[in-house]
Parts: sequence; structure tokens; C-alpha cells
Amino acid sequence: MLYRWDPEARVVRLSTTADRVKVKHLRRNPRAALHVQGGDVWSFAVAEGPAEASGITTVPGDAVGRELLAMVPTAAKPEDEEAFLEQLAAERRIVIRPRAERLYGTALDVDGRV
Repeated sequence: MLYRWDPEARVVRLSTTADRVKVKHLRRNPRAALHVQGGDVWSFAVAEGPAEASGITTVPGDAVGRELLAMVPTAAKPEDEEAFLEQLAAERRIVIRPRAERLYGTALDVDGRV
């Protein structure tokens, strides 16, 4: 799942399609959590809180499409931006925006020493 963390706003932006069950659940109960696994089984981070869902990107290059495009890491930016925006609209993509009221997780440095 493509996501982007905005630490200043404490908002996670998640890309998904409008027809997913998670979107229906979110519209009924507007809370969400994102669990991100770390580099080993012992490390993770969770952001949870109230969430909103954007409208569907319907016209290539509309505001939602641009927001989704901005989520793509620089190294993975599409060569053909117009085709990418058309694909987002064809897939009926939206942005889910949980605001992290609660952040928690763990990191454990394990190097074999006791």
C-alpha cells in the first residue's frame, strides 16, 4: 500500500480504490490505523486516529490525482505523468487521511550480545 507520512500535520496519506471494503468501513466509522513493519520482527510503528476519505479522482490531473501523485517517492516517479494520472482515475483511487492522535511502536537493537 502506498502511503506518505506528514510529520508536521501528523497525517498519513494512504492510496486505495473507492470500492474497497475498508473505505466502506471508514465511511461508517471514521477512524483508522496504519501498522508499518520495521526491519525485523521486533520493530514496528503504528499511527491511529480519526480519518477522512477524499473524493474519487475522476479527471486525470484533478486535485485528488495530484495528491496521489505527490505521494509517490521521487525515485519512483512515473515517466509518463499523464498516463499515470489517467490510470489513477480509471482505478477510482482515493486518499485516506488518518490524523495520528496516537503514535506508538518499538525498536529493538539486537546484535547477538547480552
